[in-house]
Amino acid sequence: MESFEGRLAVVTGAGSGMGRELVRQLAAEGCSVAGCDVNEEAMAETVRLAEKDAAPGVRITGHECDVSDEAAVERFREEVLAEHEADHVNLLFNNAGVGGGGSFLNDPREVWERTFGICWGGVYACTRAFMPLLVAADAAHLVNTSSVNGFWAMLAPGIPHTAYSAAKFAVKGFSEALMEDLRLNAPHVKVSVVMPGHIGTDIVNNSRKVHGGDGPIGADALAQARADMARRGVPVESMDDDAVRSMIDMVGDLFRDSAPTSSAEAVAEILDGVKADRWRILVGDDARTLDEHVRSNPETAYEAGGPGLGGLGFGG
Repeated sequence: MESFEGRLAVVTGAGSGMGRELVRQLAAEGCSVAGCDVNEEAMAETVRLAEKDAAPGVRITGHECDVSDEAAVERFREEVLAEHEADHVNLLFNNAGVGGGGSFLNDPREVWERTFGICWGGVYACTRAFMPLLVAADAAHLVNTSSVNGFWAMLAPGIPHTAYSAAKFAVKGFSEALMEDLRLNAPHVKVSVVMPGHIGTDIVNNSRKVHGGDGPIGADALAQARADMARRGVPVESMDDDAVRSMIDMVGDLFRDSAPTSSAEAVAEILDGVKADRWRILVGDDARTLDEHVRSNPETAYEAGGPGLGGLGFGG
Protein backbone atom coordinates (compact mmCIF):
# COMPACT_ATOMS: atom_id res chain seq x y z
CA MET A 1 0.00 0.00 0.00
CA GLU A 2 2.23 2.76 -1.31
CA SER A 3 -0.42 5.45 -0.77
CA PHE A 4 -3.15 5.97 1.82
CA GLU A 5 -5.18 8.29 -0.39
CA GLY A 6 -8.80 7.22 -0.71
CA ARG A 7 -8.44 4.52 1.95
CA LEU A 8 -10.27 4.06 5.26
CA ALA A 9 -8.29 3.56 8.47
CA VAL A 10 -9.31 2.67 12.02
CA VAL A 11 -7.08 3.91 14.86
CA THR A 12 -7.50 2.92 18.52
CA GLY A 13 -6.15 5.01 21.37
CA ALA A 14 -6.56 8.04 19.10
CA GLY A 15 -7.14 10.64 21.82
CA SER A 16 -3.47 11.45 22.39
CA GLY A 17 0.12 10.56 21.60
CA MET A 18 0.86 8.36 18.63
CA GLY A 19 -2.83 7.64 18.09
CA ARG A 20 -3.61 11.32 17.62
CA GLU A 21 -0.63 11.69 15.27
CA LEU A 22 -1.74 8.68 13.25
CA VAL A 23 -5.13 10.29 12.67
CA ARG A 24 -3.58 13.62 11.72
CA GLN A 25 -0.94 12.27 9.35
CA LEU A 26 -3.26 9.77 7.70
CA ALA A 27 -5.89 12.45 7.11
CA ALA A 28 -3.28 14.81 5.67
CA GLU A 29 -2.35 12.07 3.18
CA GLY A 30 -5.94 11.72 1.99
CA CYS A 31 -7.06 8.80 4.17
CA SER A 32 -10.43 8.86 5.92
CA VAL A 33 -10.10 7.81 9.57
CA ALA A 34 -12.30 6.48 12.36
CA GLY A 35 -10.58 6.93 15.70
CA CYS A 36 -11.60 5.74 19.15
CA ASP A 37 -10.53 6.46 22.71
CA VAL A 38 -11.88 6.02 26.23
CA ASN A 39 -11.64 9.81 26.67
CA GLU A 40 -14.40 11.35 24.58
CA GLU A 41 -13.13 14.93 24.96
CA ALA A 42 -9.61 13.98 23.92
CA MET A 43 -10.98 12.12 20.92
CA ALA A 44 -13.00 15.16 19.87
CA GLU A 45 -9.85 17.29 20.07
CA THR A 46 -8.03 14.85 17.81
CA VAL A 47 -10.80 15.15 15.22
CA ARG A 48 -10.66 18.95 15.42
CA LEU A 49 -6.89 19.02 14.92
CA ALA A 50 -6.95 16.49 12.10
CA GLU A 51 -9.68 18.30 10.21
CA LYS A 52 -7.52 21.43 10.00
CA ASP A 53 -4.93 19.76 7.76
CA ALA A 54 -7.01 16.98 6.20
CA ALA A 55 -6.91 16.53 2.44
CA PRO A 56 -10.09 17.35 0.48
CA GLY A 57 -12.76 14.68 0.64
CA VAL A 58 -11.42 13.08 3.82
CA ARG A 59 -13.93 12.11 6.53
CA ILE A 60 -12.77 11.88 10.15
CA THR A 61 -14.97 10.48 12.91
CA GLY A 62 -14.33 10.11 16.63
CA HIS A 63 -15.81 7.40 18.82
CA GLU A 64 -15.78 6.53 22.50
CA CYS A 65 -14.67 2.95 23.07
CA ASP A 66 -12.94 0.88 25.74
CA VAL A 67 -11.05 -1.62 23.59
CA SER A 68 -10.88 -4.15 26.44
CA ASP A 69 -14.69 -4.48 26.23
CA GLU A 70 -15.54 -6.68 23.24
CA ALA A 71 -19.14 -5.51 23.11
CA ALA A 72 -17.95 -1.89 23.01
CA VAL A 73 -15.55 -2.78 20.18
CA GLU A 74 -18.36 -4.35 18.19
CA ARG A 75 -20.48 -1.21 18.67
CA PHE A 76 -17.52 0.86 17.49
CA ARG A 77 -17.24 -1.29 14.36
CA GLU A 78 -20.90 -0.77 13.52
CA GLU A 79 -20.56 2.99 14.05
CA VAL A 80 -17.58 3.06 11.68
CA LEU A 81 -19.52 1.25 8.95
CA ALA A 82 -22.55 3.49 9.36
CA GLU A 83 -20.78 6.85 9.59
CA HIS A 84 -18.36 6.12 6.76
CA GLU A 85 -20.98 4.29 4.66
CA ALA A 86 -18.40 1.56 4.20
CA ASP A 87 -18.35 -2.19 3.72
CA HIS A 88 -14.61 -2.61 4.28
CA VAL A 89 -11.60 -1.13 6.10
CA ASN A 90 -8.13 -0.80 4.58
CA LEU A 91 -6.04 -0.14 7.69
CA LEU A 92 -6.41 -1.10 11.33
CA PHE A 93 -3.96 0.45 13.79
CA ASN A 94 -4.23 -1.33 17.14
CA ASN A 95 -2.50 1.46 19.03
CA ALA A 96 -4.34 1.77 22.37
CA GLY A 97 -2.23 1.04 25.42
CA VAL A 98 -1.82 1.81 29.10
CA GLY A 99 0.87 1.28 31.72
CA GLY A 100 0.44 -0.23 35.18
CA GLY A 101 0.72 -3.56 36.96
CA GLY A 102 4.49 -3.35 37.15
CA SER A 103 4.89 -5.97 39.87
CA PHE A 104 2.97 -9.24 39.66
CA LEU A 105 3.73 -9.77 43.34
CA ASN A 106 3.01 -6.35 44.80
CA ASP A 107 0.59 -4.46 42.55
CA PRO A 108 -3.19 -4.91 42.89
CA ARG A 109 -4.60 -7.69 40.73
CA GLU A 110 -7.24 -5.42 39.21
CA VAL A 111 -4.57 -2.98 37.99
CA TRP A 112 -2.55 -5.82 36.48
CA GLU A 113 -5.56 -7.28 34.69
CA ARG A 114 -6.82 -3.88 33.50
CA THR A 115 -3.42 -3.17 31.92
CA PHE A 116 -3.22 -6.58 30.28
CA GLY A 117 -6.84 -6.36 29.17
CA ILE A 118 -6.24 -3.12 27.28
CA CYS A 119 -2.76 -3.77 25.89
CA TRP A 120 -3.42 -7.34 24.75
CA GLY A 121 -7.19 -7.84 25.01
CA GLY A 122 -7.83 -4.70 22.98
CA VAL A 123 -5.62 -5.91 20.14
CA TYR A 124 -7.38 -9.27 20.14
CA ALA A 125 -10.91 -7.84 20.31
CA CYS A 126 -10.32 -5.24 17.60
CA THR A 127 -8.59 -7.69 15.29
CA ARG A 128 -11.49 -10.13 15.72
CA ALA A 129 -14.04 -7.41 15.04
CA PHE A 130 -12.37 -5.76 12.05
CA MET A 131 -10.61 -8.69 10.33
CA PRO A 132 -13.60 -9.51 8.08
CA LEU A 133 -13.62 -5.87 6.94
CA LEU A 134 -9.90 -5.98 6.18
CA VAL A 135 -10.42 -9.18 4.18
CA ALA A 136 -13.27 -7.48 2.30
CA ALA A 137 -10.92 -4.73 1.05
CA ASP A 138 -8.90 -4.92 -2.15
CA ALA A 139 -5.76 -4.14 -0.13
CA ALA A 140 -5.42 -4.01 3.65
CA HIS A 141 -2.86 -3.73 6.43
CA LEU A 142 -3.10 -4.63 10.12
CA VAL A 143 -0.67 -2.65 12.28
CA ASN A 144 -0.26 -3.79 15.90
CA THR A 145 1.68 -1.65 18.37
CA SER A 146 3.88 -3.76 20.61
CA SER A 147 6.91 -2.13 22.27
CA VAL A 148 10.56 -2.66 23.04
CA ASN A 149 9.01 -4.25 26.11
CA GLY A 150 7.71 -6.88 23.72
CA PHE A 151 11.24 -8.26 23.47
CA TRP A 152 12.81 -6.89 26.69
CA ALA A 153 10.53 -7.31 29.68
CA MET A 154 11.45 -4.53 32.11
CA LEU A 155 11.65 -0.77 32.27
CA ALA A 156 15.22 -0.87 33.53
CA PRO A 157 17.19 -3.10 35.91
CA GLY A 158 15.42 -2.98 39.26
CA ILE A 159 12.06 -1.84 37.81
CA PRO A 160 9.62 -4.70 37.03
CA HIS A 161 7.08 -4.13 34.27
CA THR A 162 5.16 -7.39 34.14
CA ALA A 163 1.61 -6.66 32.90
CA TYR A 164 2.64 -4.29 30.11
CA SER A 165 5.55 -6.47 29.01
CA ALA A 166 3.50 -9.68 29.03
CA ALA A 167 0.84 -7.97 26.91
CA LYS A 168 3.36 -6.56 24.45
CA PHE A 169 5.07 -9.95 24.08
CA ALA A 170 1.62 -11.36 23.27
CA VAL A 171 1.00 -8.65 20.68
CA LYS A 172 4.35 -9.35 19.01
CA GLY A 173 3.82 -13.11 18.94
CA PHE A 174 0.25 -12.79 17.69
CA SER A 175 1.34 -10.47 14.88
CA GLU A 176 4.13 -12.79 13.77
CA ALA A 177 1.83 -15.82 13.90
CA LEU A 178 -0.75 -14.03 11.75
CA MET A 179 1.77 -13.53 8.96
CA GLU A 180 1.55 -17.13 7.73
CA ASP A 181 -2.19 -17.36 8.43
CA LEU A 182 -2.83 -14.31 6.27
CA ARG A 183 -0.36 -15.41 3.59
CA LEU A 184 -2.37 -18.63 3.19
CA ASN A 185 -5.92 -17.39 3.69
CA ALA A 186 -5.97 -13.67 2.83
CA PRO A 187 -2.72 -12.78 1.06
CA HIS A 188 -3.85 -9.24 0.25
CA VAL A 189 -3.96 -8.44 4.00
CA LYS A 190 -0.53 -7.53 5.37
CA VAL A 191 0.55 -7.28 9.00
CA SER A 192 3.17 -5.22 10.80
CA VAL A 193 4.25 -5.18 14.43
CA VAL A 194 5.47 -1.82 15.72
CA MET A 195 8.02 -1.68 18.54
CA PRO A 196 8.59 1.88 19.77
CA GLY A 197 11.28 2.90 22.19
CA HIS A 198 10.82 5.96 24.39
CA ILE A 199 8.30 8.16 22.58
CA GLY A 200 7.13 11.55 23.87
CA THR A 201 3.55 10.78 24.86
CA ASP A 202 1.33 11.18 27.90
CA ILE A 203 1.00 7.43 28.46
CA VAL A 204 2.25 7.72 32.05
CA ASN A 205 -0.20 10.48 32.97
CA ASN A 206 -3.03 8.86 31.03
CA SER A 207 -2.39 5.49 32.64
CA ARG A 208 -2.92 7.00 36.08
CA LYS A 209 -6.26 8.40 34.91
CA VAL A 210 -7.35 5.06 33.46
CA HIS A 211 -6.55 3.24 36.68
CA GLY A 212 -7.49 5.91 39.20
CA GLY A 213 -9.74 8.46 37.55
CA ASP A 214 -9.20 12.15 36.85
CA GLY A 215 -9.46 13.30 40.46
CA PRO A 216 -6.83 13.54 43.20
CA ILE A 217 -4.73 10.44 43.76
CA GLY A 218 -6.49 8.39 46.41
CA ALA A 219 -5.10 6.81 49.57
CA ASP A 220 -4.60 3.33 48.05
CA ALA A 221 -2.79 4.72 45.00
CA LEU A 222 -0.64 6.93 47.21
CA ALA A 223 0.32 4.00 49.40
CA GLN A 224 1.27 1.97 46.33
CA ALA A 225 3.28 4.89 44.92
CA ARG A 226 5.12 5.30 48.23
CA ALA A 227 6.01 1.60 48.27
CA ASP A 228 7.24 1.72 44.66
CA MET A 229 9.33 4.84 45.31
CA ALA A 230 10.82 3.36 48.48
CA ARG A 231 11.92 0.26 46.56
CA ARG A 232 13.74 2.57 44.16
CA GLY A 233 15.54 4.43 46.93
CA VAL A 234 13.39 7.56 47.08
CA PRO A 235 13.26 8.95 50.69
CA VAL A 236 9.45 8.92 50.84
CA GLU A 237 9.37 8.81 54.63
CA SER A 238 10.18 12.52 54.66
CA MET A 239 7.57 13.42 52.00
CA ASP A 240 3.96 14.37 52.70
CA ASP A 241 1.11 13.27 50.42
CA ASP A 242 1.22 16.44 48.31
CA ALA A 243 4.93 15.91 47.67
CA VAL A 244 4.28 12.34 46.55
CA ARG A 245 1.50 13.52 44.23
CA SER A 246 3.80 16.16 42.77
CA MET A 247 6.50 13.58 42.12
CA ILE A 248 4.01 11.30 40.36
CA ASP A 249 2.98 14.17 38.08
CA MET A 250 6.62 15.12 37.52
CA VAL A 251 7.51 11.58 36.40
CA GLY A 252 4.71 11.63 33.83
CA ASP A 253 5.75 15.01 32.48
CA LEU A 254 9.40 13.96 32.41
CA PHE A 255 8.56 10.85 30.42
CA ARG A 256 6.80 12.97 27.80
CA ASP A 257 9.25 15.86 27.66
CA SER A 258 12.56 13.97 27.78
CA ALA A 259 11.81 11.48 25.01
CA PRO A 260 14.33 11.27 22.17
CA THR A 261 11.55 10.69 19.63
CA SER A 262 8.35 12.74 19.32
CA SER A 263 4.95 11.25 18.51
CA ALA A 264 5.04 12.94 15.10
CA GLU A 265 8.46 11.47 14.31
CA ALA A 266 7.37 8.03 15.51
CA VAL A 267 4.25 8.02 13.35
CA ALA A 268 6.21 9.13 10.28
CA GLU A 269 8.47 6.09 10.80
CA ILE A 270 5.46 3.80 11.25
CA LEU A 271 3.67 5.00 8.11
CA ASP A 272 6.87 4.74 6.07
CA GLY A 273 7.23 1.16 7.31
CA VAL A 274 3.64 0.32 6.34
CA LYS A 275 4.12 1.77 2.85
CA ALA A 276 7.28 -0.32 2.47
CA ASP A 277 5.40 -3.42 3.67
CA ARG A 278 7.84 -4.02 6.53
CA TRP A 279 6.46 -6.52 9.00
CA ARG A 280 8.82 -5.45 11.80
CA ILE A 281 8.96 -1.72 12.52
CA LEU A 282 11.36 -0.54 15.23
CA VAL A 283 10.75 3.11 16.13
CA GLY A 284 13.59 5.29 17.42
CA ASP A 285 17.34 4.86 17.62
CA ASP A 286 16.99 3.69 21.22
CA ALA A 287 14.69 0.86 20.12
CA ARG A 288 17.11 -0.24 17.41
CA THR A 289 20.06 -0.16 19.83
CA LEU A 290 18.21 -2.15 22.47
CA ASP A 291 17.00 -4.68 19.90
CA GLU A 292 20.54 -5.22 18.66
CA HIS A 293 21.84 -5.68 22.21
CA VAL A 294 19.16 -8.16 23.26
CA ARG A 295 19.37 -10.18 20.04
CA SER A 296 23.17 -10.38 20.14
CA ASN A 297 23.42 -11.52 23.77
CA PRO A 298 20.03 -12.59 25.18
CA GLU A 299 21.55 -14.46 28.13
CA THR A 300 22.81 -11.22 29.69
CA ALA A 301 19.84 -9.01 28.76
CA TYR A 302 18.45 -9.04 32.29
CA GLU A 303 21.66 -8.81 34.27
CA ALA A 304 22.45 -5.75 36.39
CA GLY A 305 24.09 -3.11 34.28
CA GLY A 306 22.43 -4.51 31.16
CA PRO A 307 20.48 -2.56 28.53
CA GLY A 308 17.91 0.07 29.32
CA LEU A 309 16.21 3.23 28.15
CA GLY A 310 17.05 5.52 31.00
CA GLY A 311 14.46 3.86 33.22
CA LEU A 312 11.74 5.01 30.83
CA GLY A 313 11.56 2.01 28.60
CA PHE A 314 8.10 1.90 27.06
CA GLY A 315 6.52 3.82 24.23
CA GLY A 316 2.92 4.24 23.19
